[in-house]
Amino acid sequence: MTVEPRTLLRAIATAIVGLAVTTSTMAQTCEVRSGPRPPAVVELYTSEGCSSCPPADRWLSTLKTQDKVLALSFHVNYWNHLGWRDPFATPETTARQYQLKEALRGKHVYTPQVVLNGRDHRDWHGQDASRLSGLPAAAAPALRLSRQGSVVTAQIAATPGTELAGYWAVLQDGLVSKVTRGENAGESLRHDHVVSLYQPVAPWAAGQGGSARLVLPAGSTQRVAFVVTNRGLTQPVQALVLQCPA
Repeated sequence: MTVEPRTLLRAIATAIVGLAVTTSTMAQTCEVRSGPRPPAVVELYTSEGCSSCPPADRWLSTLKTQDKVLALSFHVNYWNHLGWRDPFATPETTARQYQLKEALRGKHVYTPQVVLNGRDHRDWHGQDASRLSGLPAAAAPALRLSRQGSVVTAQIAATPGTELAGYWAVLQDGLVSKVTRGENAGESLRHDHVVSLYQPVAPWAAGQGGSARLVLPAGSTQRVAFVVTNRGLTQPVQALVLQCPA
């Protein structure tokens, strides 16, 4: 069979375009899977309006994901009345601390508060990552995070039990504020692991597994964490963080 030159060139051009699209799509996709040992989940509740919080912020900055730790800095807004409005505090992150207070049967919320694997952890001073125990492996479902373009997907494997829930946490590092009012007036404060977006996910049947999606701003290179929890969102059982190359 004879193929006309124009037809052959058109077919080659189509194949090249198809290859380019496939390569581009692959370049925008990255994923990470949970290992046999879940990380330690460290939640810090802090505020730029609190004079005792900067040491806790600095300590949290020493914790790194590669050390099997997921560090989360939740800024709260109930110090804003002192004259300095924390730019990283949101109603959602503040409400999470009140939710934990109820689960832990605390009398009040306070800062800085460190919660390790769902329990109040007052002995954080000077501890390095190696001294922070991870989540129990027996109760941890397999977790996969993947990103294609601006969409991040969490796939949670089926596991024995009744119901699980979870939450997304979009993280930012290297944030700096020059505080002009309040208890930290005159200070330049640096923060890492700041939860700039906290988004709970509704419960699902543990035995059936679950999935969730999060849409990020186009071109975002921020780290994205997903934490699997009990139904009440207060006790983590698995966690994973994804950071795709720019």
